[in-house]
Amino acid sequence: MTEILNVTRDGDGQFQITDQRGKVVEGPFDTNAAAWSALDRIGHETMAGRPRSNKKVLWGKPEKPAKRNGKKAGRRQAAKDEHRMKVNAAKTPGWVRSVAAAKFDPAGERNYRDHRLGTFGAASEVKRIDPATYLAEKAARGE
Repeated sequence: MTEILNVTRDGDGQFQITDQRGKVVEGPFDTNAAAWSALDRIGHETMAGRPRSNKKVLWGKPEKPAKRNGKKAGRRQAAKDEHRMKVNAAKTPGWVRSVAAAKFDPAGERNYRDHRLGTFGAASEVKRIDPATYLAEKAARGE
């Protein structure tokens, strides 16, 4: 047989839980909500609405879980950081990259400078023209 419990108000303005016969089961409580919460606990029923959990409410970012494997996670994090650095380096403007290349890699700055001059410019190592040979070929063509 199920017992019917109810929340009633006593003469002092406080709330209490009573059974069918009017016998006080638990109480007094200051508020109606406190009495109903106690009634729910007695009846082993959850409160109406979504089920409640006893987890702490997290505002903002959730807390990080405990680290399981420090060495493996450290290597993975280092790989992520290195990849992120490469991606960000690729996004930098050209003049920043050229300054960085000159500061950290002088040979790279020379390669960059040679590349800007091109392969057929006056300072090119590919095309060396002797002025005497050039004038002779020009005279032969009749120019």
